[in-house]
Amino acid sequence: MKIGILSRNRKLYSTRRLVEAAKQRGHEVHVLDTLKCYMELSSDEPAIWYKGDKLEGYDAVIPRIGASITQYGQAVIRQFEMTGCYSLVESVALVRSRDKLRSLQLLSRKKVGMPRTSFAHEVHNTKELIKLVNGAPLVVKLLSGTQGKGVVLAETAKAAESVIEAFRELKADFLVQEFIKEAGGSDVRCLVIGNRVVAAMQRTAQDGDFRSNLHRGGVAQLTKLTPSERATAVKAAKIMGLNVAGVDLLRSSRGPLVMEVNSSPGLEGIETATGKDVASAIIEFIENNSAPSKTRTRGKG
Repeated sequence: MKIGILSRNRKLYSTRRLVEAAKQRGHEVHVLDTLKCYMELSSDEPAIWYKGDKLEGYDAVIPRIGASITQYGQAVIRQFEMTGCYSLVESVALVRSRDKLRSLQLLSRKKVGMPRTSFAHEVHNTKELIKLVNGAPLVVKLLSGTQGKGVVLAETAKAAESVIEAFRELKADFLVQEFIKEAGGSDVRCLVIGNRVVAAMQRTAQDGDFRSNLHRGGVAQLTKLTPSERATAVKAAKIMGLNVAGVDLLRSSRGPLVMEVNSSPGLEGIETATGKDVASAIIEFIENNSAPSKTRTRGKG
């Protein structure tokens, strides 16, 4: 197979591991800088160009699209889909999962466990938002935040009101979310491929912080999932339409709660913590599912 990896940096751990795994399994693989891909739209045949060459003959692409280039990344993926190329992450699923509010709305509609959440464009009475999530302590999250950035824990109602007012002054879109105390500053990252969880790790925040993201200094270790946690992770990925996803769960007194579904999960932390060869599992999934007809969004807007 001829596989393209859409990545802005070929030196990143996840990109390097996917290249290694593809080559080890006998495939031809190329790393393509997403922003250097450009598209030809015509009534004859859609085409993609890269550094002066027309990209042809690709059986599959693996998008590793950063949040800052989601819109252009979607267009590039969609162009590959229009040429009949299989995309591991489909264009529609990428945008759906990147929209935090839409993601939570979809999960809520499908009765997936999640922290109580409130959202509004204009709120004259911040006490109402706080009341909807059972009061303080609570978490305020910027919709555009990634890797734990733009996430604030407000321990009192007064502090919550101050944070919400500050975000409103900045005209920033944000969520107000229930704080799950019993999670103890830990969450669980489930790496879902297809219909199964192939690896899982527990991430614990460093002392003095409640954000367990590894980018924020969190520590990861292997963990064993309950059947309910596995089922929740797979269901959340399926609702987003993602073939590969990093599903972040909180362990609460009322069962697993989904915090986020990531369409481009990093591989370094979870491969290191679990010893699992996740990259090869991803390539194997592509081998089994890369027929052009398997891309549901092919040719669709």
